[in-house]
Amino acid sequence: MIRSPAVAGQFYVSDPTALTSNLQELVPTVPEAEKIAALAIISPHAGYMYSGKVAGETFAKVIIPQDVLILGPNHHAKGSPLALMAKGEWDMPLGRVPINEELGALLLEESKQIEEDDQAHRLEHSLEVQVPFLQFLRPDVTISPLMVARGTYDVCKTLGTAIARAIKRYGKPVLIVASSDMTHYEPRQSATTKDRLALTKIDALDPEGLYKIVVNNRISMCGIMPTTVALVAALALGATEAELIRYTDSGEASGDTRQVVGYAGVVVY
Repeated sequence: MIRSPAVAGQFYVSDPTALTSNLQELVPTVPEAEKIAALAIISPHAGYMYSGKVAGETFAKVIIPQDVLILGPNHHAKGSPLALMAKGEWDMPLGRVPINEELGALLLEESKQIEEDDQAHRLEHSLEVQVPFLQFLRPDVTISPLMVARGTYDVCKTLGTAIARAIKRYGKPVLIVASSDMTHYEPRQSATTKDRLALTKIDALDPEGLYKIVVNNRISMCGIMPTTVALVAALALGATEAELIRYTDSGEASGDTRQVVGYAGVVVY
């Protein structure tokens, strides 16, 4: 399958020259010696005018390996609960991005939960908006796109452990990108308070604590499943630290703080 962009011209500009110029503004220059060899990052997925600075600063802080596994929520509830695009290419404005078939095969072998499902990816934006940042910083990038629908913590733990096994078998560096926005459509004060609770658990590398605090406090963090899975996988791969790169909300761009969406960028290493 050749996947066409679903949200080019909406969440980000579709013209390659304009997109490159936009990315140059959003992604700060960080000396290579200061970049982190991360195992995972958490990056938001709103329109670039709202969350692009957070995503850009987060991606800029890490060494981008050639191979990237992107985990995102399924906003359209179409297709398999754990839907992997294991073959083909993504035809993005900055050029085609190949799917990592070798890593995809390993993921399918290690997890009986994951299903190969191209159709689930056709309309989803949560993974797509991460790709231009990866292309900008690593033009030869390959991706493994995996959508993760809602489920229990045990599902997250089992999937995260399987992902870690697949990456270990793959034998080359893989960056896990968990795509998630934070609290949705609440006043800035309550959104910030709730998001701090979640970010405290992320900082502590406590995936189960994160999952429970989001559920128990009704935090509308759309990527709770991908983020929990990414933390489980990163811990199994040896992670010991998490660093919040930036937190903000949509009010910074819109000026409206009555109903905001929170955005956080985190590096796990």
